[in-house]
Amino acid sequence: MEVQNFKFKEKISHYLDDFSSPIGITINLVILGLILLSSGIFVVETYHWSGNILGVLDQLDKMILFLFAIEYSIRFLCAESKRRFIFSIFSFIDLLSIFPLFIGFVDIRFISILRWFRVLRLLRLINFETSLFKIKSEDGIILVRIFLIIFSLIFIYSGAIYQVEHYSNPEVFQTFFDALYFSVVTMTTVGFGDVIPLSEAGRILTVIMIFSGILLIPWQLSILTQKFLQNSQQSNLTCSYCGLKYHDRDANFCKICGTKL
Repeated sequence: MEVQNFKFKEKISHYLDDFSSPIGITINLVILGLILLSSGIFVVETYHWSGNILGVLDQLDKMILFLFAIEYSIRFLCAESKRRFIFSIFSFIDLLSIFPLFIGFVDIRFISILRWFRVLRLLRLINFETSLFKIKSEDGIILVRIFLIIFSLIFIYSGAIYQVEHYSNPEVFQTFFDALYFSVVTMTTVGFGDVIPLSEAGRILTVIMIFSGILLIPWQLSILTQKFLQNSQQSNLTCSYCGLKYHDRDANFCKICGTKL
């Protein structure tokens, strides 16, 4: 009985991170859809809607949050090492995404800011998205990873600055788009100066955004540039033995198996 239970847990854990089988693809498509739907709800709620629509959106968001909590519990129960699971970066991101369940124990504004971290769950699905869009090359995978990291940070900063500044500066930060505009301008260090945070928390967050833009964006772009330069020095010669497609232009032998090119 214990062996069957172990195999069942192993199978469930496999499907949660499987990007090749129909069951694994379906599960991860549902998770991806819930993440995007949840993020979309956050954005829509920053605009003016009737109370009925906002109520429906709130109930839908709570349902998604409950599903994320179930998924986290399943991952925890199926994990071989519970300690390794708890302290892994992806588990920490998942925990942040379900933290609003504990709204009765902490400050509401803190919870509101944490809600925007739910988009970080997209990083868990990098391999799935590269498989979904049939991205095979290393350059394509790196490009997807860079895009998701930058998109996630901008989305989180936009949500955080909106939550911090909307109540103290509602005329400037009216909607999510206002916060998004401010985040992009700040992280790219353009700094038009037409949007200025007033609260102390908003100014601290702005400093963090500037440093993130200075450090992260050039670093990620340099990685991509290095890969493009490296590939520009390679030819499309395919090894007849092992099938390796890329070799240096002056290579006479395959660098993997040694077969003459």
